[in-house]
Amino acid sequence: MAYPYTQFNFLLEIDGIVAAGFTEVSGVTMESDVIEYREGSDVTHVRKLPGLSKFGNITLKRGFTDSAELSDWRKTVTDGQTQRKDGAIILMNEAGEPALRWEFTNAFPSKLEGATLNATANEVAMETVELAVESVAVA
Repeated sequence: MAYPYTQFNFLLEIDGIVAAGFTEVSGVTMESDVIEYREGSDVTHVRKLPGLSKFGNITLKRGFTDSAELSDWRKTVTDGQTQRKDGAIILMNEAGEPALRWEFTNAFPSKLEGATLNATANEVAMETVELAVESVAVA
């Protein structure tokens, strides 16, 4: 019997380099518009065709560090010199080996969100980055 993979053991790779420290990845979606049409001779049925493919923005969360890598990458967008990067989200099995891989292309950080700060909280300060991607494929 095959057991499902756990969700907590994953890696993020950007341009072939493993980016460590992310605690959450979400938004890996792939969908296609549906085009409906009816042939003139078919009065009772609507036919459906696949239209444009769309890929959701990928949201990454991690604890704040002194690394400026993400903010520097985001700055290329605001400066009008956008750097696009390819990457992958790799789900690991219990032995620590790659089990599933979602590869994305032409990504750039469309949003960078600072931490919610609360003097009464006892949690790690988290930053969120949203990557706009042009495609996602299961490899």
